[in-house]
Amino acid sequence: MKPFYNPLILLVAIAAVLAPWPLVAQPAEQEREVLYWYDPMYPQQRFDQPGPSPFMDMDLVPRYAEPDAGGDGPPAMRIDPDILQNLGVRLAPVTRGPVEVSITATGQLSFNQRDVAVVQARSQSFVERVYGLAEQDLVERGTPLADLLVPEWAAAQQEYLALRGLDEPRLLEAARQRMRLAGMPESLVDQVARHGKVQLVWTLTSPVGGVIQSLDVREGMTLAAGATLARINGLETVWLVVEVPEAQVAGLQAGQGVEAQLPAYPGETLQGEIQAVLPQANRDSRTVPVRIELSNAEQRLRPGMTAKVMMARQEDAALLVPTEALIRTGRRTLVMVAEEGGRFRPVEVRTGRETEDRTVILAGLEEGQQVVASGQFLLDSEASLRGLTAAPTEMFMPSVPALHEAEGTVVGIEDDMIFLDHGPFPTLNMPGMTMGFPLADPALTEGLQEDDRVRVGVRESDEGLTIEAIEKLEAQP
Repeated sequence: MKPFYNPLILLVAIAAVLAPWPLVAQPAEQEREVLYWYDPMYPQQRFDQPGPSPFMDMDLVPRYAEPDAGGDGPPAMRIDPDILQNLGVRLAPVTRGPVEVSITATGQLSFNQRDVAVVQARSQSFVERVYGLAEQDLVERGTPLADLLVPEWAAAQQEYLALRGLDEPRLLEAARQRMRLAGMPESLVDQVARHGKVQLVWTLTSPVGGVIQSLDVREGMTLAAGATLARINGLETVWLVVEVPEAQVAGLQAGQGVEAQLPAYPGETLQGEIQAVLPQANRDSRTVPVRIELSNAEQRLRPGMTAKVMMARQEDAALLVPTEALIRTGRRTLVMVAEEGGRFRPVEVRTGRETEDRTVILAGLEEGQQVVASGQFLLDSEASLRGLTAAPTEMFMPSVPALHEAEGTVVGIEDDMIFLDHGPFPTLNMPGMTMGFPLADPALTEGLQEDDRVRVGVRESDEGLTIEAIEKLEAQP
């Protein structure tokens, strides 16, 4: 098998071997302390004494202690300006500005449940005629649905008509009121008063324009008072329900504008607004439903269609650096900070939300500093060879690391491990997932079993996340 050489290490080795073009500006060798000796092709191996390399046919190279680069700040290395230009090192400032978070999700159209009309029989009646409609038919306001014969209304109407010849306006008004209380609609009461004839047949009409969701009326049926005959859903507006990952739902609120695109109408962008962020999250998908209201005056939007939704929300101003400037090691995140006089040093940072090509910095940097946005990996490798490590700031070195809490469901328990289907850890900026955690004490799982709801507290270290506290939650109905 051919040996594998890391191109980055090879570049460092070449820079070290080519003495006339050193990567780091150095004073005379006799004035510096030798820290150790190493082979440039295997810089991770260190030797206490000079001599031939056990790996290559060459002598070991001394690694000198970094000279005082001036000032009282942390140790740094000084890079020759010509070398910086040849390496294509590019700097970027640490800026402070508003953070705009863009969210893209997929949703489905549904009926506006607030725009529903329920048609019921006002009194016991008989169905004399239906008008040939069925479920899912579109109707306009006032469309006839059925003719009902209501015998109970005859007595109230005859009493009213008998009082019309008397000069008793109070009695006439009382008779008119009795017709209303019998269940007669105002339009039918006016018709009786206008024509002076008993009207026992009432034509049931649609109170709104929309789609018939249900129609439970047939010719010849006998209807009891209060029986539901039809349910009609308006179509002036529709709801678009979008499942937003719970890690991104913070900051979304009612009234916020959104844009939607439907595959049915390519090239068109519809404007809407968030009507509500629903209170219950989906336990299986780890999402929160967001209800959006869209205008549908032309009735082109049909419930059941899918749509892609773009939402943007503005957060408070924060420190920002280009995402490409970050060096992620797996256990921590570093940046190379550029200082005056061509000095560079690695700094550990704590990152927040990432938006487009910039990342929020929560700790480790200050506004106005310069970071390396291109060529930082080569500089970081050289810093490691020089023994320069990123010293954590006080914010990264609490006396006792804080516990990070989340809720979840027990999936399995094995020896000193517990497997959880957990929600997000907000303080870690970690989304929900299913994974296993080592236990600080196996006794923490005493009394627990699969499917139990728990709240856990984990502590972060270089070895990962360890559970140090578990609280069993009451079962949800």
